[in-house]
Amino acid sequence: MNECSFIGPKGSPGRCVIVSKPRNQEKFQRILEAAIKVFAEQGFHQATIAQIARQAGVADGTIYLYFKNKDDILVHFFNERTRLVFDRFRESVKEADGAVGKLKALVGTHLAEFQADVHMAAVYQAWTHQFQRVAEPQIKEMSKMYLDIVSEIVELGQQEGSLRKDLYLGLVKRFIIGAVDEVINTWLHAGGRYDLSSMADPLVDLFIRGIGADPGAASIPEPGAEG
Repeated sequence: MNECSFIGPKGSPGRCVIVSKPRNQEKFQRILEAAIKVFAEQGFHQATIAQIARQAGVADGTIYLYFKNKDDILVHFFNERTRLVFDRFRESVKEADGAVGKLKALVGTHLAEFQADVHMAAVYQAWTHQFQRVAEPQIKEMSKMYLDIVSEIVELGQQEGSLRKDLYLGLVKRFIIGAVDEVINTWLHAGGRYDLSSMADPLVDLFIRGIGADPGAASIPEPGAEG
């Protein structure tokens, strides 16, 4: 927060100098979390400052001490709240070994973080699918971060020999991101009634093994086909 201090010779009006005041972090976070909940439940365009203030337990005017408007709240959501989550993606990948391990870490952390905060997940999923979007630069930056992580994992897997070398990298990236995105959307539409995190290993297994039958695997005889 900023306030105007008038500085000049004693007894004169002086001039306005903007002096930064420390932001009340607890109240800032409370308002931001309240806004995310309201956006998730009401939709961004339908949500009002009054609803956010009521959810946060503050006066309507208090919102404007921390944010310019609803758009500014959404920009902070992507700049601060979701950026922290995406940073955790990167950290979990760094700690894992091998391409397959890193892919499991990425997908597992992604699903676990979104399951842990359903309001954040709902706002993120809804808003990143908007055609015209507030916070476009922030969304593009995080999308690029995620694409870069997937690219690094695929390239490592190709070097290790754990992933095919004849893959179209752009197609693989969209295959992985699109699948994770759809799994989260399906979970949200189901009201979060099942364990989203439990989808991580089957999803990565599907990425690695595909849906084609292994030509070298022994076929399972149909019932009654013996003899």
